[in-house]
Amino acid sequence: MYAMLCTRPGICYAVGIVNRYQSNPGLDHWTTVKIILKYLRRTRDYMLVYGGKDLILTGYTDSDFQIDKDSRKSTSGSVFTLNGGAVVWRSIKQGCIADSTMEAEYVAACEAEKEAVWLN
Repeated sequence: MYAMLCTRPGICYAVGIVNRYQSNPGLDHWTTVKIILKYLRRTRDYMLVYGGKDLILTGYTDSDFQIDKDSRKSTSGSVFTLNGGAVVWRSIKQGCIADSTMEAEYVAACEAEKEAVWLN
């Protein structure tokens, strides 16, 4: 979790998915955890880089649509970059059940907007 929260935004979605099953993991979940750990080992020399003179904050959002077949809830993801380096990122299961892809995207954008207000 430390790697995801502090240094590795690229694993945020995958860790969030397997984290949902930590109290009763199956074989597929353990296989996914091994894949995440192998990815971290393979990319251990990657780093976040913050460059440039002007401070340019950019935000991106995305969501899936009811990928979690157990709860039918979608997952929101967002990342904010400062001069190209990630400073804030998150991937979280939405609190509501979206009726369409567009609604899931709006929920993701709304949550990211709250973060943007805090960052500004």
